[in-house]
Amino acid sequence: MRAKDIMTQDVATIRGSATIDQAVKLLRLKGLRALIVEPRTADDAYGIVTETDIAAKVVACGKDPKDVQVYEVMSKPCIVVNPDLDVEYVARLFANTGVWRAPVIQKELLGIVSVTDIIAKGDFVEKPKLAFLQKELQKAISNARSTCATYGLASKEAATAWDLVDEIEAEAGFYGAPKPQKTARAMFAEERQTQPNQTMTAEQVAAIA
Repeated sequence: MRAKDIMTQDVATIRGSATIDQAVKLLRLKGLRALIVEPRTADDAYGIVTETDIAAKVVACGKDPKDVQVYEVMSKPCIVVNPDLDVEYVARLFANTGVWRAPVIQKELLGIVSVTDIIAKGDFVEKPKLAFLQKELQKAISNARSTCATYGLASKEAATAWDLVDEIEAEAGFYGAPKPQKTARAMFAEERQTQPNQTMTAEQVAAIA
């Protein structure tokens, strides 16, 4: 699943010049936890003001919400999410940046995605990422082997196919797959060396390894 599959499209925007009093009224009216702050110009960045911002920077400080403007407590520029980003990467982005929600933007504001959306709408329970990657890895290895047979061990096509295998292996490792003693590429190179009548040149060995 991607960000666009789980995002909330009912997103509310507010001007940076609006007061926190106005922001709170809009949050309550819409039943939201964050508002996207509109860019002032076409070249300006989006911002975000959350209920946490208001609680920590206004309420906790005893300030009058009518005297504080949104731009004083908002985050700008804010973390933004591409609608085609995989849900797992959205979760990783949130973990790495410490944010709980972010606008989904591609040329224009499309919606907002939050940790709640990931938990409530994501398919990570039914389709764990690691299981998916392990299946994709087997497909990639099979494709790399057949590509070598079709185009040759030292071909550009074979190198590209094995690069994909390496990438999937590395990503699977990030998600907890046991680290193999030898990579699929190295095992294939050894296999080719030990097969009868399959002596490889130094160039071929280097191309695979």
